Amino acid sequence: MPLAQLIDAERLHSRLQEPGLVLLDCRFALDDPTYGARVYAEGHIPGARFADLEHDLSAPVVKGVTGRHPLPEPSTLIDKLRAWGIDNDSQVVLYDDSPGAFAARAWWLLAWLGKRDGVYLLDGGLKAWKDAGLALDNDTPTPAAGSFTGQADAALLLSATQLQQRLGGAELTLLDARALPRFRGEVEPLDPVAGHIPGAQCAAFTDNLGDDGRFLPAERLRARFDTLRGARPVESLVAYCGSGVTACHNLFAMSLAGYPLAPLYAGSWSEWITDPARPVATGD
Repeated sequence: MPLAQLIDAERLHSRLQEPGLVLLDCRFALDDPTYGARVYAEGHIPGARFADLEHDLSAPVVKGVTGRHPLPEPSTLIDKLRAWGIDNDSQVVLYDDSPGAFAARAWWLLAWLGKRDGVYLLDGGLKAWKDAGLALDNDTPTPAAGSFTGQADAALLLSATQLQQRLGGAELTLLDARALPRFRGEVEPLDPVAGHIPGAQCAAFTDNLGDDGRFLPAERLRARFDTLRGARPVESLVAYCGSGVTACHNLFAMSLAGYPLAPLYAGSWSEWITDPARPVATGD
């Protein structure tokens, strides 16, 4: 079964009553951390549990040490997954109402812990559900505890030190998922230093989607990442972004395109700049 899988709104609606199906509502707003919980309470896909980026899908920030969304401790995340009713063989559907970055973060975390089948992103997110005329409800489910077991895969991560040692290498393809103005250092709305990691290429995660907000076909995604990679080996790809969230969207899209799951520099730009000795680049 492919690692990255999509499900459309109509198909999801037809499966809502299936035993073993777990939905996670991953809505969040970087400029309003209370947004996700608020809109979840107002209405969500029936049966969905709420997964908050900062409280559930990240660990607390350590100022001056970590990035803005450090990875959660594996044992803490496993406890959350069990509380949401997830077992090892659960079918899990993830969605948000943005371009899918927060849902993709949850997808990557599940893959990191070893859950690599039966996990789907709702293609087009909540907008696609609404556009299909499908109903929301505001009931908060109380699922029976799940029995998920997992173990974090260190091979899916790259530390700042490991990345710095590889900078300048002819084989490295370092993809930055932020928008081009942030990559160039022309604007920086979130972090105290603007720019990008030297040698990186801008690979804005929003370019994985069509005008309808759905993922591009696999062959177009493949062409996109083949162009960015050039002749460099697939095994030397590394993904990062501002805080380790939108990079997961690129990793999901690469997996849709048939690429193996590349490592993530999870601390990303917001961690990189905590050490002034690390190099910074601006422009293209």
